[in-house]
Amino acid sequence: MAIILFDDKAHQTLLPLTFTRPVADLRIGILTIAEKWGNHLNCNFSFHTQSWLSRKFPLNITADNLFINGAVCPDEYLLEAIDKLQTGEALTYQDLLIAVKLKENDALNFDYTASFDRVVNHTHKPVILHYPEDIFRQNDIELRKDFKLLTKNRRSAILSSTNTIIGNDFFAEEGAVAECSTFNTTNGPIYLASNTEIWEGTHIRGAFAICENSQVKMGAKIYGATTVGPYCRVGGELNNAVIWGYSSKGHEGYLGNAVLGEWCNIGADSNNSNLKNNYDNVKLWDYTTQRFRKTGLQFCGLIMADHSKCAINTMFNTGTVAGVSANIFGAGFPRNFIPDFSWGGPQGYEVYSVKKMFETAQKVFARRDHRSFDETEQDILKKVFELTEEHRRF
Repeated sequence: MAIILFDDKAHQTLLPLTFTRPVADLRIGILTIAEKWGNHLNCNFSFHTQSWLSRKFPLNITADNLFINGAVCPDEYLLEAIDKLQTGEALTYQDLLIAVKLKENDALNFDYTASFDRVVNHTHKPVILHYPEDIFRQNDIELRKDFKLLTKNRRSAILSSTNTIIGNDFFAEEGAVAECSTFNTTNGPIYLASNTEIWEGTHIRGAFAICENSQVKMGAKIYGATTVGPYCRVGGELNNAVIWGYSSKGHEGYLGNAVLGEWCNIGADSNNSNLKNNYDNVKLWDYTTQRFRKTGLQFCGLIMADHSKCAINTMFNTGTVAGVSANIFGAGFPRNFIPDFSWGGPQGYEVYSVKKMFETAQKVFARRDHRSFDETEQDILKKVFELTEEHRRF
């Protein structure tokens, strides 16, 4: 049975985070959504996604196929319902297609908007990502679920006796290193993946996860529910932040109620506000409506897409969205929506050319000898540049 994670309209509402990936490649909790399904179903997966992403995230159709909505996170109720599906049956939740089993001929013509003759209605509400802020909003739930999944029937590695661990929901993979740090699991589990380092004087309150080959620098203060993805380095103060792979927030400064994509860098002493002075609910830029959307959240900080970077002492206002490959600098608060491929800050913006951006990306990728800024990566970014041109009429 081939597992295929498909994009529906959430691919648009989750922009700019999904310009460079399928919805199921979003990381929430410890794993990406695709990795969650792969672990639970014990099988490989592929993606039914946008045309410009299909070379990096290919589709694999076989004789028997299970299509699963990439915006939906697995749980025990969904897994049970999907296990009972027969070929040709679709599983829905409040008219949202969750999953469908199809033979090869039907799979080749799959369309998530199509009607299916046999439909099973699911009544237990799953975790579904509709908007970027859902990632940090739901991170606590998913982090706890992933912790149970990844640590079941396993024993934690032993850390140095210089550390203090409070509570029992702590797990360290072999190769994780920590010294003179405190880990408080009374409010949520803490997970340290392989080859991670927690430097001296760090204080972490769960729920928290750090993925492989990442580091937390000395004296960091981290509150739940926070995830640090693979090959990242973080420091300063973090609260309910989700940072994906190959990104850095290595210095002092506050990041809260936030999502950072891959290959991002936050300059020293940069901060984001996550609460308005008048305590009003926060609005975020919405790519589908081309206007600011009410989130219903009182706490909402920064959403930053892949390859974006900011200089030292950058001040992000409450509810800021930075698109793909934005390069942000200058004194004062940048605007609440910083378009993709922007270069500048409060004093004004110009277009961050593809050529200039590629020169930087080549240097950034060169620091990771297992990743290459190849033609596939470049073509995705060229397409994003084309798709977002209307926002750069500075």
